[in-house]
Amino acid sequence: MIYKTQRYQKIYVLGAGAVGCFFGGMLARAGHEVTFIARPERAEALNSLGLEMDCKAFHETIQVKASSDLSDLRDADLVLLSVKSLDTEGTLTQIKSVLPSKAVILSLQNGVANVEIASKIITNPVYAAVVYVAAGMIGQSTMKHHGRGELLVGSISASSPTDDENLQEICKLFEGATVPCSIAPQIQRDMWLKFLVNCSFNAISGIGQISYGEMVKSPGIVKLIKEITKEFLAIAAFEDVKISMSEALAANDSIATTMVTQISSTAQDLAKGKMTEINFLNGYIVELGKRYGVPTPYNQSVYALVKMMESKIK
Repeated sequence: MIYKTQRYQKIYVLGAGAVGCFFGGMLARAGHEVTFIARPERAEALNSLGLEMDCKAFHETIQVKASSDLSDLRDADLVLLSVKSLDTEGTLTQIKSVLPSKAVILSLQNGVANVEIASKIITNPVYAAVVYVAAGMIGQSTMKHHGRGELLVGSISASSPTDDENLQEICKLFEGATVPCSIAPQIQRDMWLKFLVNCSFNAISGIGQISYGEMVKSPGIVKLIKEITKEFLAIAAFEDVKISMSEALAANDSIATTMVTQISSTAQDLAKGKMTEINFLNGYIVELGKRYGVPTPYNQSVYALVKMMESKIK
């Protein structure tokens, strides 16, 4: 049975990339009113062609609404924030004056800094989502699903009764659209576990234009992932995030086995001649390493290589 929420009737996907199109598409498929805010060419394609969802469990084209006008957010109840991390500050500064006070923001983004960045710009409730989905865009209107598709949500600050209600309603919304979603009591730790996976896989996949399954067939790459992980855990400890090596290796192994055919968003961006989120991934570990006096040569190496590739982007 489709769950119809009274609280979140007007849903906007701010950033219609693969992640936004997967989760927004699942909500639209379940009958919710979803508007995708995208660049003009993607908005035009989604309006005229619909959103083709080539998923593991189904293959359908969903008729959706899309716009490139940020002022449309003036009646938003729920915003799925899925712009690239490098665009968070600029985008939220642009929408600050039109976003209604009732709107709730759910960040579906990579990295661990976006909720904090957003909360400094807007006064709306901003919640974190840890996203596990393997997906990519083909052309302007087709979302190809490679595996998984679940969410963990939570508040990175002390939760109030209102926060608890908001998060419970978000979970009901997604569960009703057949998207597994649960509230994580330690969302910060869950964010760092996902952040670890991004740091372990994204840059290498981007440099080699290679899938996760292919990556781990190379003993040299497996060793590189382990060294990146060791540096990451040293930094996490300074951030009061306790993750054991066995937990970290299990998280990495899980991605390699459940998202075998996926190439990272970093790889997808580089292939399309777009800037990546590397500054918010391995680059952020390098930055924190300098702050805490912790050497991070392996993270620095993959970061530098991706930056070199970005330097060729016109």
